[in-house]
Amino acid sequence: MSAATTPVLELRDVSKSFGPVVALRSGSLAVGAGSIHALVGENGAGKSTLVKVVAGVYRRDGGEFRLGGQPVDFASTAESKDAGVAVIYQEPTLFPDLSVTENIFMGRMPLGSGRLSGRRIDKGAMHAEATALFQRLGVHIDPRRPALGLSIADQQIIEIAKAISLDARLLIMDEPTAALSGNEVARLFAVARSLRDEGRALVFISHRFDEVFELCDTVTVMRDGSYISTDRVAETTESQIVAKMVGREVGDLFPKTVAEIGEVVLDVQNLETAGEFHGVSFQVRAGEIVGLAGLVGAGRSEIARAVFGVDAYDAGTVTLAGKPVPAHDPRGAIRAGMAFVPEDRRQQGLVIQGSVGKNIASVIRSRISKSGLITAGSEYAAARPWADRLEVKTNALDMKAATMSGGNQQKVVIAKWLATNPKLLIIDEPTRGIDVGTKAEVHRLLSELAGQGLAILMISSELPEVLGMADRVLVVREGQITADIARDDATPENVMAAATRSSEKAS
Repeated sequence: MSAATTPVLELRDVSKSFGPVVALRSGSLAVGAGSIHALVGENGAGKSTLVKVVAGVYRRDGGEFRLGGQPVDFASTAESKDAGVAVIYQEPTLFPDLSVTENIFMGRMPLGSGRLSGRRIDKGAMHAEATALFQRLGVHIDPRRPALGLSIADQQIIEIAKAISLDARLLIMDEPTAALSGNEVARLFAVARSLRDEGRALVFISHRFDEVFELCDTVTVMRDGSYISTDRVAETTESQIVAKMVGREVGDLFPKTVAEIGEVVLDVQNLETAGEFHGVSFQVRAGEIVGLAGLVGAGRSEIARAVFGVDAYDAGTVTLAGKPVPAHDPRGAIRAGMAFVPEDRRQQGLVIQGSVGKNIASVIRSRISKSGLITAGSEYAAARPWADRLEVKTNALDMKAATMSGGNQQKVVIAKWLATNPKLLIIDEPTRGIDVGTKAEVHRLLSELAGQGLAILMISSELPEVLGMADRVLVVREGQITADIARDDATPENVMAAATRSSEKAS
């Protein structure tokens, strides 16, 4: 193979195990210069393990690993970075008290020249180079401002600028758009294309097929820790990719069944928090799935958190099954019959180092304690029916939640709250970051729960999910509900119109 066609990154039959658990059976990936290569697969398919081998987090057990045609075996992340590899994660980890420039040049800040400079850092040179980097990427970020308070999108751009300053030849973007708005995604894609045009190699990991088809030129599919296929994006379809990912036929992604709509369960009237939302009134009935739609930052999650009592509110009332729910009191909301699956399952929904059994039983500990004591046996006895019902894929309830795939973590969080036998389930971004097969399972579960009379308030940034699962769509714009649209009347056009332009409530 000539130098011109030698892949920047080449992995062949790479394997990695952790004791008896095989995380990667036969991972293969070849990424050329000047290309954006999608890597897709269900949660647990081996994508993250493969990336961590390239990043130097793990050392492979077997197989071939080449960079620029040369065999490599990184023993650390520092070795990987020195070789020109950069990984841009979904949630970057910048130093918040340092400036943007200092974050870019951390560990390699230039010193001034000349006798009088001594060992002083040349801040002027750093700021000038940071400014040039952002100009090159076509973005506007003040290099002198502190990193604290920056959006996730800006933090990712800073990580990319750092990679470019290190002359990285391979950039891996791991679910970079999960927490971004539409405009932020468009900006990130523009940056990615400019890097491709410079001749760099990019790997793009995403569960969002519309992004894969918009941005990438090649797609590699993994399943169960093994390589399945590589295709030109222009020569394949979403259904073909999905079939390869799951190895089986996936039923309707939105298996919504008709449920009998009953009495009002949740009644919210004139809810208001200064600077967040105001005049918010809506109801959710038994057997009904109500979708909260809107742009990122519109106030959807803030409304949900106030209803459940995580956040305080300034005015308004929340009533559940005809009884007032105390404000700013999650325990009171739970006793009243509310359950809340938060957007960030790892930070807010799970004790990540706790076992599956402990997590599922965590909200009902008072029910299963005897004389103030709780045994592992009582926890597992309470957790087992819910783990089985949600088909949590784990061999034992004592497995740590941290070791599970994102889809199974989400099932554990849902199981934890269903164990409380709630009247209302509030679920924020129910399928964010999970694979297409598990998405269908979660959607099926929500439909079944509604069919059993549970009232569900679902917040989602994925419009197809809202349209596919909701009986009614409430659209939130700038802290106000601007539309209440019945399922049969909801379209992408009228939902987006209410989310972006309309300021008058429609029905």
